[in-house]
Parts: sequence; C-alpha cells; structure tokens
Amino acid sequence: MNTVKVCENGVQAVNIIEELTNNGYDRDNIYLFAHGEERSKDLTDATDTGTVGVGEQGILDSVSNVFRKRGDELRSKFESVGLTEAEAEKYEKVLDGGQVVVVATN
Repeated sequence: MNTVKVCENGVQAVNIIEELTNNGYDRDNIYLFAHGEERSKDLTDATDTGTVGVGEQGILDSVSNVFRKRGDELRSKFESVGLTEAEAEKYEKVLDGGQVVVVATN
C-alpha cells in the first residue's frame, strides 16, 4: 500500500518524511517528487530518500525517460512506485502547480 502526501516546500517534506519513518517506512522506500528536475534531485539528496531508478522502473523505462518530456517522465516514475495511471496524472498536475509530492511504499 502506498501513502501519498502533498506539501508546499522542503521544510514540510522533511516533516512528512520524519512522520513516515516514525510510522515504519524505510527512507529507501520514500520518494520525493518535484516538477523541476534539479529541485527534485536537491530535495531527494537533502532528505536522504530513495530515487526512482532501474530497480523500480526497469531498464526499458529508465532508458525511455531520457527521451521523454518531464511530465511524461514523472508520470512514468509515479507508476513505477505503485501509483495507478490516474493517480500519476493527478499528482503530475499537482507538481505543475509547484507543490512537492512524497510517496512512501511498503
């Protein structure tokens, strides 16, 4: 089961991540998403959370993401951590608004 939280900034994301780890989630299974690729990487590094890579996506999707637009790439990554296609679309739109999405998986 996935837990998805939406927040406005990195400070709120840190609080959410602490709450999730206190509830038994492993940091390697917590993924932080932001629309800007650099912002997403910086927040992930700062919070020491998991990254969506070949293990989650598989080699084909990982290579395909190099050629995708950012929105398509984000939807693909959301789906690779267990969100449905509809959820992926919904949260990609949330990212378009400048918010941050945190997804925790078991």
